[in-house]
Amino acid sequence: MVRRVESEHRTQPVTSSSSGRELRLVSGDSYASWEAVYRDNVTWVYALMFGKVGNRADAEDLTAEVFTAALKPLRITASAPEVRAYLRATARTVLAAHWKARMGREITAIEGDIPDEPPEEFHDSGAEARAKAVLAELPDRYRRILELRFLQGLSVRESAQSLGVTVANAKVLQHRALQMASQLNERGVR
Repeated sequence: MVRRVESEHRTQPVTSSSSGRELRLVSGDSYASWEAVYRDNVTWVYALMFGKVGNRADAEDLTAEVFTAALKPLRITASAPEVRAYLRATARTVLAAHWKARMGREITAIEGDIPDEPPEEFHDSGAEARAKAVLAELPDRYRRILELRFLQGLSVRESAQSLGVTVANAKVLQHRALQMASQLNERGVR
């Protein structure tokens, strides 16, 4: 059970009896310090990033990037709802830059409720094992182009340079590799 603790311009720790975790609630006023801003918002920002990118390392990096980007322009005198709105807008910008750098396209929509805590480790759906099995069955050049493009997040140009082929050849390799991987997956390679 969580109780709301009101204080003027400060956060107060409240312990939840069910989890033993310390929760921090903020009144509608402003935060006491930058540390309080970070402490009270890092969990939902991390959960948002983790939900969008799906891995802890990138989520941690993006969360740090959100707070770093917001630190300078954000006013400490802003109300808690204003701070959260600004952090959400900053998160949207950081995610757009991340996806543009990774995939060459911007994804700027952040929809739905934000969970209070990051999800636990996902249960094994077998997708990772299937992907490894499919990759293992591909010819070396096909496997390598898919690893470079989708596991390492390189651009087509960077992948082509790594393979020592032209950009056009890398595009053809990627297309053929994806077709073959799809066929192998449909046949149920294990």
